[in-house]
Amino acid sequence: MTNCHNNDFVGICQKSTIQLSICFLLLIPLTHLHAADFDFIYEVGPGKTYTTPNDVPWENLQPSSLVLIAYRLQPYACKWVISTTGSAESPVVVRGVLSDNGERPVISGNNAVTRQELDYWNENRSVLKIGGSSHPGEPPAFITIENLEIRSGRPPYHYTDDTGSNGTYQENAASIHVEAGTDITIRNCILNNSANGFFAGSQASNLLLEKNFIHSNGMEDSIYQHNNYTEADHITFQFNHFGPLRPGCRGNNLKDRSAGTIIRYNWIEAGNRTIDLVESDHNELVNDPDYRESYVYGNVLIKHDVQENSQVIHYGGDGVDHSLYRKGTLFFFNNSVISYRSEKTTLFGISSNEEHVIAFNNILYPTSGGNNLGIMSSEGTISLHHNWLPEGWKTSHESTINGTLSVTDSIGGVLPGFVDLSSNDFHLTANSPCKDTASSLEAPETDIDNVSRPQGPGIDAGAYEVPVSKRNIFLFLKTVINSRQRREQ
Repeated sequence: MTNCHNNDFVGICQKSTIQLSICFLLLIPLTHLHAADFDFIYEVGPGKTYTTPNDVPWENLQPSSLVLIAYRLQPYACKWVISTTGSAESPVVVRGVLSDNGERPVISGNNAVTRQELDYWNENRSVLKIGGSSHPGEPPAFITIENLEIRSGRPPYHYTDDTGSNGTYQENAASIHVEAGTDITIRNCILNNSANGFFAGSQASNLLLEKNFIHSNGMEDSIYQHNNYTEADHITFQFNHFGPLRPGCRGNNLKDRSAGTIIRYNWIEAGNRTIDLVESDHNELVNDPDYRESYVYGNVLIKHDVQENSQVIHYGGDGVDHSLYRKGTLFFFNNSVISYRSEKTTLFGISSNEEHVIAFNNILYPTSGGNNLGIMSSEGTISLHHNWLPEGWKTSHESTINGTLSVTDSIGGVLPGFVDLSSNDFHLTANSPCKDTASSLEAPETDIDNVSRPQGPGIDAGAYEVPVSKRNIFLFLKTVINSRQRREQ
């Protein structure tokens, strides 16, 4: 086993700091636009001009359009596509109007009816689709979907298509399917009870998913459907809560094949693998320099004690053509990783020795003891720096190790100093051994609570800073959502 020099680590991190600063500039979301900012406004709901979303003329929707869908007790059983080419100055925004109790309007794919004036393909793969339509035919751009709950796009649910015929969803259907389009934002939505929660293909670019609750998706006894399944030209996930899949579903939680992947400030729990970053088979993505670098930082990642893959993160590829594998660097920092598995946990499953991981400022905590934590499987080049590691951790649980692991400036201990492990409160106590211990080579601007982090000495390891000035929005969201009684009408 060989060690990399700390100077190499510093050089790589300095390089990625510059790139991350550019990413922050490019990925600032659209400001929250008001009705007065739009040329066209469509109000949908009880007592409104348009009774249901199917009454909106989606086939003729113009840039600078705002569609307001009011909450009602009964879900809207509607299906449609959006293909309008907006711009930064004249976007298309579809916005749910919340109830007085903060409930989102529900769009249900179960027995949904498609607007007859629409003409689009792959209807059996989505409740709401973006791109891939005859009317209008241009690829969509600058589309925002926000404040909606979109659900029930999977077998055995049925729908009526744009010809009036009966259809059944495919096993790869999704609550939202982005077939094509650029500058697409999905914000503050709930995507659940579908085969895939969110799905995006290779003709999609510059996607932003933020502040969503994506949970309870998948197909029973299948490994091929996930809460998120994406393959796009640049995608960012931030401030989302990814909950467990549907019972009996064996897919991953967040699976991604994109170029330019950034996963930051999310709560992601359960799934066969918590995060699965594998290869694309589209040359335009594989040849993009950003395909070779992925960023996962500021997240809470949780493994449950169920029969699932022991790996938290998989990076590289899962197909037969190894030339398409990512063969680059995964930057993994300021994450809090908690495993409740009573058996072994593997932090990184790396596909080959041509994949590299730079991991620093993380808290890596298995509740069953450090001897159940393996850092790697058998392949890959991994560098650990300034991480909190439990006493007794292992390089690998495998009998043969072909890759390399280097460890510098780690913090060891029995407990990382969480506020309350029993209630999943992973904030740090004031006397946590992880406080003020992280490297300042590259500091996130905020933490998972959107609390500013110091840009210099004094940053804490893990996903949270001490002291905390805001409540954990993810636990709050989970409490609110779980208190609702959902049922198909």
